[in-house]
Amino acid sequence: MGFLLNKPDVMFKKPVFCAILGNTLLSTVPGVSGAGGTPDNTLLTPILDAELIVTGAITSHNIKPNTPTGCPTPASITRSMMELCDLQPLFINAGLRHTPTVTCLEVYGEIGEDPRFREAVPQAQKLFDQGKWIGKFLSGFSDLIVLGECVPGGTTTALCVLRALGYDASVSSSFVKNPVTQKEEICRIALARIMADHVTAPLNVLKYTGDPMIPVAAGISSTYKGHILLAGGTQMLAVSAIIKAMGLRLPSVVTTSYVRDDPSANVEQIARQIGVKIFYVDPGFGDIGHAGLARYCIGEVKEGMGAGGAMCLAYLMGHSPEDIRAKILRTVSAYS
Repeated sequence: MGFLLNKPDVMFKKPVFCAILGNTLLSTVPGVSGAGGTPDNTLLTPILDAELIVTGAITSHNIKPNTPTGCPTPASITRSMMELCDLQPLFINAGLRHTPTVTCLEVYGEIGEDPRFREAVPQAQKLFDQGKWIGKFLSGFSDLIVLGECVPGGTTTALCVLRALGYDASVSSSFVKNPVTQKEEICRIALARIMADHVTAPLNVLKYTGDPMIPVAAGISSTYKGHILLAGGTQMLAVSAIIKAMGLRLPSVVTTSYVRDDPSANVEQIARQIGVKIFYVDPGFGDIGHAGLARYCIGEVKEGMGAGGAMCLAYLMGHSPEDIRAKILRTVSAYS
């Protein structure tokens, strides 16, 4: 297939790339998330990724922007696209354990709890309302938002949310080998709590088993007057499912072909069930000339920090696939 087989039907003059940062304690469960060298370090990943995108380097910690196998973090891809498009990204702190090292819009959320034992996002309504304010605010000076996220462990909360809303969902993972059994067990326990308490309202589902990113994203979507592209895989499909359950306008989703091709997930089927348009960027990392990027093709990392959406935005702004690939290669090679 080509770089972007189907092009989103959007006209715009003032785009904004925005990413919502958040934590869930599920990322600290050993084996759930690959977004960090250790389970505890997963709580730092959103902050370090944002730092990389804004400054071009991780300076607050002695950590390289690559996985142990040399696979570049998707934040390095997003960084390269922000440079190529001459855009300043906007970050929203939906609920982080640690203080961000870059400027963020603050919605005064808290880290997501473990849904097996307690309410995951007690402030779901408040975070949704804060998102509504941000959507109105951003409507004043932009006509397109590419809305990404960075929530390690978020595919597991996405699985719980999608299943709780009645979708036959299997979600992706940053690991080559998706820890499906572990995610399913977490989901089983979380759904038992939901069923026992007869929880059905969308924001109550998030309260029980979501993460702080989802209500903020849904709130932004509910009030933003321009076009929105939800930049991410199964996590943004969970956002879409909440938006649909609330009877709101459904934005489109954009992600990478590596998420679509994950055999352990059913991304296209979920999108059809929800009724949301989904677009896939295929950056052709297999022959780009970088062994770490080629690992995306075997299922490592796949997506994150709105990387697919950032590449899509660069393409919509008139940059050729060749220029996009060349810029990514120059950026990630500097981190090797």
